[in-house]
Amino acid sequence: MSWLRKYRQDYLATIKIGVPIVLGQLGIVVVGLVDNIMVGHFSTSDLAAASFVNSVFNIPILFGMGFSYGLTPLVGQFFGRGDKFRVGGLLRNSLLANLMIGIFLSMAMGVMFLNIHRMGQPEELLPLIRPYFLLQLTSLVFVMMFNSFKQFADGITDTKTPMWIMLSANGLNIIGNSMLIYGVAGLPALGLTGAGISTLASRIFMFVAFAILFFRKRPYRRYLVGYRGTSYNTGDLKILNKMGMMVGLQMGMETALFSISGVMIGWLGTIALAAHQVVASISTLGYMVYYGVGAAVSIRVSNFYGRGDLLGVRRATLAGTHLLAMLAITVSLFFLLVRGHIGWLYTSSEEVVDLVAVLMVILVFYQFGDSLQIIFANALRGVADVTSMAVISFIGYFVIALPVSYICGFVLNGGIEGIWVGYPVGLTLTGAMLCWRFYYFLRKRKHSKF
Repeated sequence: MSWLRKYRQDYLATIKIGVPIVLGQLGIVVVGLVDNIMVGHFSTSDLAAASFVNSVFNIPILFGMGFSYGLTPLVGQFFGRGDKFRVGGLLRNSLLANLMIGIFLSMAMGVMFLNIHRMGQPEELLPLIRPYFLLQLTSLVFVMMFNSFKQFADGITDTKTPMWIMLSANGLNIIGNSMLIYGVAGLPALGLTGAGISTLASRIFMFVAFAILFFRKRPYRRYLVGYRGTSYNTGDLKILNKMGMMVGLQMGMETALFSISGVMIGWLGTIALAAHQVVASISTLGYMVYYGVGAAVSIRVSNFYGRGDLLGVRRATLAGTHLLAMLAITVSLFFLLVRGHIGWLYTSSEEVVDLVAVLMVILVFYQFGDSLQIIFANALRGVADVTSMAVISFIGYFVIALPVSYICGFVLNGGIEGIWVGYPVGLTLTGAMLCWRFYYFLRKRKHSKF
């Protein structure tokens, strides 16, 4: 096939960058699943408390992750130009910006901690919730600081180093859980608090390990000159905050779409909510794979854009689109094959399993829209057009998807199936708008001084 030969090098480059990101992301998902299983085997109360705390921390952690993503295209553009001094300077200012955001998020979650007793949680869970909440809160700053190093490394196409650090931390977290949750080698059985201590220790390890590597690893020395030779300055902080806020808002809005629709599904009863949780957890695995490819596209696009190579920008984006289309087809076929059986892995309720099978069909329909919006959101991130990305995402998620979900679910009495219809409609239209904006942006750049 001629198109396969034409884009072969682009496919290989995208896969080389993207696979370590995918493995690192999947590692986080798998460890989260293992955490829940291990805590659940300790006690149901500990599992319920963990579910509440992890749910409320999802938005700050994802917003913080999105904020740190603003560094990658900036680093990628200067890396593409060969300006290693500026890359080091951006990392220095990014660490300060992420530290400030980490402190802000910690303060916001601290206010929530002081009001936990007003959030309607069962009284008997509060002694379990409080220490675990505080441990998660303490880890936020370390997550943000690690994210700076990770996004710096991604921007210079070194995606393997953060992957190995994340996988090592995940392994340490599982070992720590085994020792602290159940009590091993004379240690007390701490249950959920033990899981929190293990998580905090693994997040501190990620930051410290990357900091040591940055200051001692030979390939990073060329960036260390710029790091040490650049002072903290409002110029870098301003652009980092602008980029980071827009990407953080975009990721936060996507999370909010599923959170708000999940609340609406809760109005329909336990069976609907259980089925929603099952299918949402399955879709997360596909999303992580897609986003790894999308992040690779963002890195490659920013490198080409930094060199002023608009043809390279187009090729990198099209190659990523082809790869995600093939992935979406493969994932969709898998979902269709297992849709009647996969629910049994999560529950013994036949009603839930039957509803999961129905929702899996709708899940297949939104694979195309999800992959489309991921590719072009990351392509726009690569060319630093993040404001348009955030505005379009707001329109797609809140102006289109949520109203469609509510109308189909409640006005037209479609139930949970109607609510889920909003996902493929909103995501596909968002992807189409992002695609249009990306090519409109390139046409403008082509006809202006670049």
